[in-house]
Amino acid sequence: MFKIFETEFAGRKLVIETGKMAGLANGSCLVKYGDTTVLVNATMSKEPRDGIDFLPLSVDYEERLYAAGKIPGGFLKREGRPSDKAILVSRVIDRPMRPLFPKDYRNDTAINAIAMSVDPDILPEIPAMIGAAIALAISDIPFNYVVGSVKVGLVNGRLILNPDLEQRQKSDLDLTVAGTKEKVCMIEAGANEVEDGIMLEAIKLAHSEIKKITEFIETIKKEIGKTKSSYKSFEISKELYNSIETNFNTKIYEGMQTIDKAVRDVNINKVEEELKEWYINEYSEDKYNENRKEISEIMEMLQKKNLRKMVKEEAKRVDGRKMDEIRELSCEVGILPRVHGSAIFNRGQTQVMSIVTLGMKSEEQSLDGLDEEVSKRYIHHYNFPPYSVGEARPSRGPGRREVGHGALAERALIPVLPSEQEFPYAIRVVSEVLSSNGSTSQGSVCGSTLALMDAGVPIKSPVAGISTGLFTEDGDTSNYVMVTDIQGIEDFYGDMDFKVAGTKKGITAIQVDIKVDGLTYEIIEEAFVKTNTARQYILDEIMLKCMKEPRKEVSEYAPKILTMKIDPDKIRDVIGSGGKVITKIIEETGVKIDIEDNGEVFIYGTDKEMMNKAFDIIVGLTKDVEKNEVYMGKVTKIFPFGALVEVLPGKEGMLHISKISSERVEKVEDVLSIGQDVLVKVIDIDKEQGKFSLSAKDALN
Repeated sequence: MFKIFETEFAGRKLVIETGKMAGLANGSCLVKYGDTTVLVNATMSKEPRDGIDFLPLSVDYEERLYAAGKIPGGFLKREGRPSDKAILVSRVIDRPMRPLFPKDYRNDTAINAIAMSVDPDILPEIPAMIGAAIALAISDIPFNYVVGSVKVGLVNGRLILNPDLEQRQKSDLDLTVAGTKEKVCMIEAGANEVEDGIMLEAIKLAHSEIKKITEFIETIKKEIGKTKSSYKSFEISKELYNSIETNFNTKIYEGMQTIDKAVRDVNINKVEEELKEWYINEYSEDKYNENRKEISEIMEMLQKKNLRKMVKEEAKRVDGRKMDEIRELSCEVGILPRVHGSAIFNRGQTQVMSIVTLGMKSEEQSLDGLDEEVSKRYIHHYNFPPYSVGEARPSRGPGRREVGHGALAERALIPVLPSEQEFPYAIRVVSEVLSSNGSTSQGSVCGSTLALMDAGVPIKSPVAGISTGLFTEDGDTSNYVMVTDIQGIEDFYGDMDFKVAGTKKGITAIQVDIKVDGLTYEIIEEAFVKTNTARQYILDEIMLKCMKEPRKEVSEYAPKILTMKIDPDKIRDVIGSGGKVITKIIEETGVKIDIEDNGEVFIYGTDKEMMNKAFDIIVGLTKDVEKNEVYMGKVTKIFPFGALVEVLPGKEGMLHISKISSERVEKVEDVLSIGQDVLVKVIDIDKEQGKFSLSAKDALN
């Protein structure tokens, strides 16, 4: 049955339509927020997927360029693989939803959001997130929470909910928050060095609006929501769990006590081998093969239980650190020859190398998406190869995780980059994870800061990143312990990965992943305090002692830049018909040249003499010939009545035979030859014809 629901959301009208489209999906809605329209569908398989021990949830946010009145580029003229922006929106929809599904649920579940119309003032990601919450809420999929989402900006010191295009362009904050009525489920932010207190205030403001939207979704659910389906539970056998715990828990506990991840893995593998042998002796090999997945899952559960017991009851960590203690840190710059900048950052067994490449403005990344951004000057890529975790498998290119971590580091560093006017380069940073034992994304932030400084990029302030973890009592967020600088096992078995990057002044990026039903304000505030303290320590005691400030000059292997401003009407003179003039300049000097529509010219090269030559040529091409000025010209053609003399690049005037000398000249060839330098004065200019006359004898006088 077709239904329309309306409410006011952050000062704008929000309209939800159901029952008209996609009738075969388990849950479907069309979200209209202003002129931005997103269709969201949620579906579930009839049977669970066998042989897995995780929730098979897939979230796909899809951009259709017709939504912004665009035709896709390329030969095929249709949308291809998801853009990085689409992948990031998919992740931001997934992260608050995934922890709220039943832990024993294994049916394939898919959420699909299609941006069908986009108003520049309203980005489609918030309507997509709200649509996903509604589609799940009204469906028969066993998802029993109601989730709301909102964006917050900071313009001239004022917090604004769901800012419009003009406000976003001025904003010092791009914060996305998702949550239930009771708790905050997800935080994602980019910021211009925003203080912790202001960030907490923004999160609280977002949550107050989230409470209103969840109430609205509840009314929709009560009116049209389907009865939730029953499902096959994959809960672990308590009898098997108790048996394995009784016989092997002590060995698991002891095997986990080591600072070295590789040693820990060996210890646990030995316990698994002993468990296998014991189980086969107790039952049979066929029975072991039948229950192998469940046994493996119990091993994970016992490691999780032991880790949490150590932290909560014994106030210790597997590597012996205190709750607020950071792993051993070190860093080094100038690692690689010939690259424009490089640095390596070590935190415990996590090791990240970042490499900087400086390029021309024309090498900026072009974007073919739905929002107002059409190009990207700063590009950050993050690679996580199998060898970094000791695995022998082929690399398959960046996945969603790699795209997400690269975007997080990019967001963290953009606020401290110099403006294009100060530093007119395109900048690419690649972070190569060489060894991973947790917190590689924040390691890439630290390493990339140092690599940018090594490359001579005049960043405003260095940026460091750190994460905190959370251990609750069976998800009870009123009973918790928080730890600083989580390693891999603490991330895997803990309840939170609260990543914060920033300068000494304030926060530049946040990304929070949780596995419980949400965070309280108390937890968020404590996380800010702990990450701030750790960030200051990393900056003062490690990074700034390695490199105090950016190098004064870029690498000898990086392109140098000369900039100039010309009259925009003169651009055609520099380019020439069919690009002949600019091509000739490039061939003669070996430089590269970018020209902006506003008349800004950027000359890139490694040979300063050739760069200056190109500069002089462009000055000549764009400078007007002036009457009564004297020039050293070059003879280009000879006629019976005189000669053409080039006084500026591309500008030739007529030197009449009577004006060559104070003495009588019988033949021009007697005095002048092609290629000869001759001093001449401009004696007349015909502006309508674009011609001018010269005199050599007046120049001598």
